[in-house]
Amino acid sequence: MTDSNSSGGQDYRTSALRAIRIEREAIEALEGRINGDFTRACEVIMACKGRVVVTGMGKSGHIGNKIAATLASTGTPSFFVHPGEASHGDMGMITPQDVVIAISNSGSTSEVVTILPLIKRMGAPLISMTGNPNSVLAKEAIANLDVSVAIEACPLGLAPTSSTTATLVMGDALAVALLEARGFSAEDFAFSHPGGSLGRRLLLRVSDIMHSGDAIPKVFEDVSLSTALLEITRKGLGMTTVVNTKGELTGIFTDGDLRRTLDKSVDVHTTAIRDVMTRHGKTIRADHLAAEALNMMEELKINALAVTDENGQLTGAINMHDLLRAGVI
Repeated sequence: MTDSNSSGGQDYRTSALRAIRIEREAIEALEGRINGDFTRACEVIMACKGRVVVTGMGKSGHIGNKIAATLASTGTPSFFVHPGEASHGDMGMITPQDVVIAISNSGSTSEVVTILPLIKRMGAPLISMTGNPNSVLAKEAIANLDVSVAIEACPLGLAPTSSTTATLVMGDALAVALLEARGFSAEDFAFSHPGGSLGRRLLLRVSDIMHSGDAIPKVFEDVSLSTALLEITRKGLGMTTVVNTKGELTGIFTDGDLRRTLDKSVDVHTTAIRDVMTRHGKTIRADHLAAEALNMMEELKINALAVTDENGQLTGAINMHDLLRAGVI
């Protein structure tokens, strides 16, 4: 029987581990290159009045697309322009207010070098990411980010592997440095990702999903326990809020409170809800994040919260099922 890990003497694991080791070493080498050029690149981008335009050919172009996307989603407006298309009309997408990041491992890719005079002529600052600091591209740039590698992970030394990984990591380092310099927050990130789970967690407010108006389970303090139970059943939130004559929240009665009350053998028809409710139950404001409501419920091991305003007036109710339906959980 043939070993599934080998074929014709080839050890797949050895090859894979070698590739990982080479690429790891390429990444480690980048630490010594976070220098004055890197700082200069950050300063130029921070001062940019337009957008960051990333360009690159072949595999560098694929990496450039990702770098542009990462910059855009972390607070630095950015997009990718194919250098070949730039020579055939897409140069019109670049303005003097933009900053151009040109990527080329050799620093002499013809499609990129062709558009350098046009970029320089319009006055857009040029940042390069190259594996050759003595190349045409590196010398034309106001800052060159050195992404050179000792060897490619490809044993033939042909397929871009270590070099593209190093470029990608340098792009991430640039994006993160800019993110922190801008004070970019998790909520800012969510605005760039409104359709994802993070967006739902960081953009949804309690007011967006709470029950309000007649949908709020609510009884007055002097009603009987049996009346409160009917309200819980009608509204279907597993709880009812309890208010005084001024509409101020004074307590909450939940399914858990009911179980504890029945253990005391009370008369549901004669016992007032104020005598068995939980006083000063936990509340949340409508303008708080839905994720905060989730964290509070999980921490306190409860399934529902009353929503009040700054004056203690009841404005809504929310439970764990509401958060689940909204995709916050």
